[in-house]
Amino acid sequence: MSLTDRVNAFARKLPSWVIYLIYAAPAPVFFYMAATGRMGAEPISALQREYGAIALQLLIIGLCITPLRRHLGVNLLKFRRAFGLLAFFYVVLHLGVWALLDVQSVERVWADIVKRPYITIGMVAFLLMIPLALTSNNRAVRWLGPRWRRLHRLTYGVVLLGAVHFIWLRKGVQIEPLAYLAVILAVLALRVDFKRLIGRWRAA
Repeated sequence: MSLTDRVNAFARKLPSWVIYLIYAAPAPVFFYMAATGRMGAEPISALQREYGAIALQLLIIGLCITPLRRHLGVNLLKFRRAFGLLAFFYVVLHLGVWALLDVQSVERVWADIVKRPYITIGMVAFLLMIPLALTSNNRAVRWLGPRWRRLHRLTYGVVLLGAVHFIWLRKGVQIEPLAYLAVILAVLALRVDFKRLIGRWRAA
């Protein structure tokens, strides 16, 4: 049995709730660390960064699932919904920490969204994630039919906006956010079916 076959066999046996458990577990741990002064001099900012980074990582993992199947034969499709919902969960936490613990004012929250471009971009990404989260269930897939796939292409915009939000947030040229963007662009390129595009071009 090849390594790919072993990975696929393991994935078939692994229930999705394990993914939810593994990736949701850090949330209360980080919150406890921040509450007890174990995340540096600015625990609220550190907590925001951790939640935001995990959300972006989960979005990237979700994007990797199709290229893994197409190019390596690794089938992790059963976990794609889990990664998407977990990403939304961490974005909500990221936003909640900023609004409730950092800003602590509805007026200031709105003012920051309007005046700070990186917050505007982050909020747009969050709003785009809401319909994705609401339709991440079997009933919505059946109800929307082919439209479901088109709707969930919003994920591409979400992850790109998330990367730009991260870059702008850090200010100046820093390696980490640029590395995230490079990985995202590479994964998106791997998702493109060039043979299909070439076929369409020739048929046109």
